[in-house]
Amino acid sequence: MPGRLQGKVALVTGGVSGIGLATALRFVREGAAVVATDRNESLGQATEKALGPNGSFLPHDVTDRARWDAVVAETVKRHGRLNILVNAAGICVEGTIEDTSLADFRRMLAINLDGTFHGCEAAIPAIRKAGGGAIVNLSSMSGIRGDHNLLAYDASKGAVRQLTKEYALWCGRKGDHIRVNSVHPGVIKTPMVDALYANWSDDERRAWESYAPVGRVGRPEEVADLILFLASDDASFLTGAELVIDGGANA
Repeated sequence: MPGRLQGKVALVTGGVSGIGLATALRFVREGAAVVATDRNESLGQATEKALGPNGSFLPHDVTDRARWDAVVAETVKRHGRLNILVNAAGICVEGTIEDTSLADFRRMLAINLDGTFHGCEAAIPAIRKAGGGAIVNLSSMSGIRGDHNLLAYDASKGAVRQLTKEYALWCGRKGDHIRVNSVHPGVIKTPMVDALYANWSDDERRAWESYAPVGRVGRPEEVADLILFLASDDASFLTGAELVIDGGANA
């Protein structure tokens, strides 16, 4: 049976680990040709091997607009078109309103927000030329609700949420046939969360893990399944939406 993305070409940022890698792997299994990108070049070879013949890796700093243009152009050169963009690259640095430095705040916005903005701007002309497609932006449950020690992260992800709606409205009214949606994960077992855990006590970890009513953290593959739905034709009437996948934490 053909996959849900058979014949599609996808670009996935942050594609060497966590949700990005899980998404790239899921897309390949569903028939897509996938270009995974990341600034971590040391994981690029392993990523290409994991993706198989329908996947490849490109080094990519999402804060660099010129590099975005080059990555999109190379994707089209390799595969003839671009149908799907997943903006999964992101970072998280803890900090309250009193101890977050301006440098950390700007770095968070540059990667999480500016990177998403550059991605949409660079990819939309190519997706339009291909006849339409889908963009999925990774926000967070922190883009909907606040947290006492994630000031810059919350601000960046809240902005991604609204940015997504603006692009959805623009593309819809332009008749581009490009759907743009955001995904809002809760606590997911990724290297980024592991890095946060390293600074916490056992009690803090247990409290965080039990935050969701389901009583556990999520898996990257569970988020990838939701992203697959949004990228596929199954979501053909869905745009400008914010889909939360947090184990019921915000219920």
